[in-house]
Amino acid sequence: MGFFKDLFSDNNHINEKSVIGFASFLIMTIFAVADIVTGYFGKELVITDFIFNSFLIMTLGSFGIASVDKYINAKKETNTESNQLTQNSNYSEDDVIN
Repeated sequence: MGFFKDLFSDNNHINEKSVIGFASFLIMTIFAVADIVTGYFGKELVITDFIFNSFLIMTLGSFGIASVDKYINAKKETNTESNQLTQNSNYSEDDVIN
């Protein structure tokens, strides 16, 4: 229960986009396994292309957005750390260059 409480909290370390992407991927995987099992037994599992493509787009979109978000945040942290080091330094930029 703590996971869901943290998931909907404003101050959390859980990436909600990755959770949605993983849930969507899990549903796609369950559909694929069910299709293979029913095909093995000679029955056809009818999955509408629209539904499968919706889960596919949701999975790729969630993981793609989460990756871009992670890259941008890492770049901001690097810039913030370098700015803090420059501000905390006793040297001016001219002293560092020379």
